[in-house]
Amino acid sequence: MPRKTKPKNPRILIVTPEITYLPDGMGNLAGKMSAKAGGMADVSASLVQALHELGADVHVALPHYRRMFHVETARLVAEELRKYKSHLPDERIHLAEDRCFYYRDTVYSQGEGNVKLALAFQREVINNIIPRVQPDLIHCNDWMTGLIPAAARREGIPCLFTVHNIHTHKLTLAQIEDAGIDAAEFWTNLYYGYPPYNYEESRSTNAIDLQASGIFGAHFINTVSPTFLREIVDGWHSFVPDSIRGEIRNKFNAGCAAGILNAPDSADNPAIDDKIPFKYSPETHREAKRRNKVALQHALGLEENPDAPLFFWPSRLDPVQKGPQLLTDITYRFLAKYAAEGAQLAVIANGPFQQPFWDIREFHGLHRRLGVHDFDGRLSQLGFAASDFTLMPSLFEPCGLPQMQAPIYGSLAVVHNTGGLHDTVEPMDWNVGCGNGFVFDNYDSNGLFWAMDRAMEFYRQSAEIREREISRIMAESLKRFNHGACAKEYINLYEKMLDRPLVRN
Repeated sequence: MPRKTKPKNPRILIVTPEITYLPDGMGNLAGKMSAKAGGMADVSASLVQALHELGADVHVALPHYRRMFHVETARLVAEELRKYKSHLPDERIHLAEDRCFYYRDTVYSQGEGNVKLALAFQREVINNIIPRVQPDLIHCNDWMTGLIPAAARREGIPCLFTVHNIHTHKLTLAQIEDAGIDAAEFWTNLYYGYPPYNYEESRSTNAIDLQASGIFGAHFINTVSPTFLREIVDGWHSFVPDSIRGEIRNKFNAGCAAGILNAPDSADNPAIDDKIPFKYSPETHREAKRRNKVALQHALGLEENPDAPLFFWPSRLDPVQKGPQLLTDITYRFLAKYAAEGAQLAVIANGPFQQPFWDIREFHGLHRRLGVHDFDGRLSQLGFAASDFTLMPSLFEPCGLPQMQAPIYGSLAVVHNTGGLHDTVEPMDWNVGCGNGFVFDNYDSNGLFWAMDRAMEFYRQSAEIREREISRIMAESLKRFNHGACAKEYINLYEKMLDRPLVRN
């Protein structure tokens, strides 16, 4: 395919299966485009916003989730329908059209349904959107876009591939081609289960790893935290498939890998958060947090005491990654040790390990000191605003967001020293005014207990010291953990890959 002459500003195509919002001015339906399943949606949205505000020539490829975008074409009159379907010359939103997207309520399906969605999305991007947009750089995200870097390499288009998670799927060339993608054009740029002898020999039997193919085919990759990248390269975490670890290691050793932290949503700010009853800033946090604490205590049936130290669990109760079993091992001992202070624990999360918290609550009669509730977005935001400490004892963490949200709300994080937690939480020293949380190295319940003891040591300091330190941490976190800082790193990476600025005067 012939390439167009490069425009004055390099044209960037961001390919993502999910996005939180799109800025006004990007197209006639920008305000309707929202489909979110996780942090990828927030990162994609903030990056597009930053690029658009910068004046960069940024384009976005998305599946056409008509129902989630609140578009009912049957109700449009002819003139509206023509406008809806038109691709205007300055249109920057490019929708992958397939009926499998139109009537969905969620971004992802259960099981193999995701593979069908991924193939339909990539078919439209490779066959229609890339030829139409003629990008100078393509930014892909996770295994659902894993074939696109190979196609981009075949066309000589630099490609960045962001690894948000380690999940993957495997397909044969035959399955890919049956979905309408002419993989024979770029089959040598894909990652196979074993070294392919030739196209015909591999077409039906040699499985392609989609996540590893995205990494292998891309010119540059990034994970969503610097430390998680090093942990993969250095051989940590047995759950990382050899194919993915090997390809990430190859990119890292070639100088073509980076770690860029995600950031919380810009609405995660206690000064503007409509989900919490009492708003506050770093300067006004003390009384507002006490009132929010009583509101959460009331909602969970806990003793209503604004002076009680309150620990909050915000993450899904997954014993494989998040470490709730470390907390259940010590819940009774910890609450008994700090009974005089009235220490409390609020668990607002779903997952297979929720029942043990209910059992502990009933067996030990901790109804007024241990609250357990299914995840609820509004109640979870109140958890950050009400709590003094947020618990994240994860075994591994590619990035993590709660440990960044928490200090913005004046809730200090208690974390295991791993991945994105290592990159965002530093041990506190309130005597010199540095650090923002409590970190333990040994992944066991005693390590968590030690860190929670350290948190209680801080809680026992004078009100003056606590107020000073929490104000400092809130202000620092607002400056440090935001989408602008995240987008700036991606923009710097784009310019490095292109060897020229994104915007020229």
